[in-house]
Amino acid sequence: MSRFALVDCNNFYVSCERMFNPSLEGRPVVVLSNNDGCAVARSNEAKALGIGMGAPVFTLAETLRRHNVACFSSNYALYGDMSRRVILTLGELVPDLEVYSIDESFLDLSSFREKDVPGLCGTIVTTVKRNTGIPVSVGVGPTKTLSKVAAGMAKKHPCLGGVCDVTDERWRERALAATPVGKVWGVGRRFEKFLKMRGIDTALDLARADRVMVKKRMGINGTRLLDELSGISCYPLETNPPAQKGVGVSRTFAAGIDDRRALCEALSTYAERAAEKLRTEELRAGLMEVSAMSNRFQRDTFYYNTAVVRFPAPTSDASEMIKGALSAFDGIYRENVPFKKLGIHLRELSPESEQQLLLFDAVDRDRSASLMKALDAVNTAMGKRTLGYASSGLSEPKAWRTRFNHKSPSYTTCWDDILRVF
Repeated sequence: MSRFALVDCNNFYVSCERMFNPSLEGRPVVVLSNNDGCAVARSNEAKALGIGMGAPVFTLAETLRRHNVACFSSNYALYGDMSRRVILTLGELVPDLEVYSIDESFLDLSSFREKDVPGLCGTIVTTVKRNTGIPVSVGVGPTKTLSKVAAGMAKKHPCLGGVCDVTDERWRERALAATPVGKVWGVGRRFEKFLKMRGIDTALDLARADRVMVKKRMGINGTRLLDELSGISCYPLETNPPAQKGVGVSRTFAAGIDDRRALCEALSTYAERAAEKLRTEELRAGLMEVSAMSNRFQRDTFYYNTAVVRFPAPTSDASEMIKGALSAFDGIYRENVPFKKLGIHLRELSPESEQQLLLFDAVDRDRSASLMKALDAVNTAMGKRTLGYASSGLSEPKAWRTRFNHKSPSYTTCWDDILRVF
């Protein structure tokens, strides 16, 4: 019999902030999106105040002030490193693991004896907390979908000690009956509305729903979902993630920008970053899509356009990508349009080891590879953007930079930010 566990980090971004600032325990905490615009993570205390996910900060000003809510800008370097530490800890406890997201991982417990599973799950909760300071909830079930339902129960009910096992059918039905249908993995808002109109309000209602009706509206994934909720596993553990299909870098500006030079600096920076991501994954891209968008809430003047650049040969050379991005932007730029967002998306990815050479290539590929290797080595040793391209701008501050006015130190990834104990 298959047995899965989902390990879910509780209020992950908030937990990372609390790990290095214990004074935040018991205090409402909110983590904000890019440009400090919306609430993207909330402590349980903040949720109790009625602060919703994605709520704009300007609408929360009075609540934040009245209840002394601690606000932090997103610190992606810190969160990514803490996630890595949690995953390393899980890998030491269970051999088969699938990283599902920055704060969730599936485990395959099929090789463990049934009587050993409760003890193992308890060990996972205590060990992750001890090694990383991050509290986690563990849900166990015969399918991935049921393990997510169980993890939700473990998180919602502290009396369970952070672990909920719905392998037994009696506990499974109780957990499904207590789970709103919109919270079921794979349902989403669109299908939630459709199901509720037909009286399907809980996960248990969905598990007992008419199979023909579900398949007609939700397709094969809908019938697989019914099987998963019934205890029939349809989704195995993905220990080898599928090949990456694209790499993207896009940012929304705090305010609209119509200065062409500033926009070109931003686009050059995004091209540099996209090329760096490719090299980190040992990939090259054959095609680049550049997108530009004004404020989508100003419908009368809204503007959106894209341009595509195909490289002569797949590349991860930053200078080649910058040149291509700026050339593409020339074709979609409009005078006097305050752009709110720019983005670069790389497609047609291929491994570096499978490079197809051109007979009459205008680029010296060996020299390019050596230059990029040296660039990455310097920036790794001396800090990001120690070396860069002049087209990305030399002056500071930049109007297009993403705002992080309430960002905590990068405690685990920057020597200058390491905590000092006196």
